[in-house]
Amino acid sequence: MSERAVFASAAPRRKHRGLYALVALALVATGIALGNWQLSRAAQKEALQAQIEAQGRLPVLGQDDFLALAKPLEALHRRVRLRGLWLASQSVYLDNRQMHGVPGFYVLTPLALEDSNETVMVQRGWLQRNFNDRAQLGAVETPPGLVEIEAVIAPPPAHLLELGKEAAAPPASEPAAGSSPIRQNLDLEAFRTQTGLPLRTELSLQQVGSASQGLQRDWPAPALGVDRHYGYAFQWFGLAALVAILYVWFQLIVPFRRAGRSRHG
Repeated sequence: MSERAVFASAAPRRKHRGLYALVALALVATGIALGNWQLSRAAQKEALQAQIEAQGRLPVLGQDDFLALAKPLEALHRRVRLRGLWLASQSVYLDNRQMHGVPGFYVLTPLALEDSNETVMVQRGWLQRNFNDRAQLGAVETPPGLVEIEAVIAPPPAHLLELGKEAAAPPASEPAAGSSPIRQNLDLEAFRTQTGLPLRTELSLQQVGSASQGLQRDWPAPALGVDRHYGYAFQWFGLAALVAILYVWFQLIVPFRRAGRSRHG
């Protein structure tokens, strides 16, 4: 074979090697970048977890201090002690909520705060479902008169995925009586409009303490997903390492070994 022919046949191989190198470099860089991004997300979640734990160690807020909060959402996960009246007729049972893996309801009741024109929605606890009759609700004791509760400031109740759209809430002038207290989700803005209550809609409260009034209160910790981010980071770094290893093997080591065999052959 002439020298010109050898050069001509080698040119496409060099072009392909360059293309393979660029693709491998892009994949490795992408894997490393995505792995680092997942690590940064994990660090953010860990900082949030530390903030939640720090809020829990702060002194319990009294009612006057709670009502005076300029930015209540900055006090999320802090304990409060409040006094008021339960509005038992407006209780809501959020369906398909679990505690210790058992399906049931989160029981929510508005609490009209003493000496104020404010009402807060309290997630009072969990009630096990009647497996024979879903609409049959277990007994929940709601004390009449002035009560004092200890709770944690929490976001509004989390929404579960549901098929279709909930019907629009009736206007405030229409009575809510007769509607089922069992709901899949609860939108506080719509509930405020429906009931006409002076309800705080930017937050709710999770009542804490031992089981009582027919309710359990072993609330799950906020699901921050830190371990999931570390798992994703490991996968991306592993993918980058795999691409690098395959490139070195097939584009450097294998051609080198073939060249060595051809020289000795």
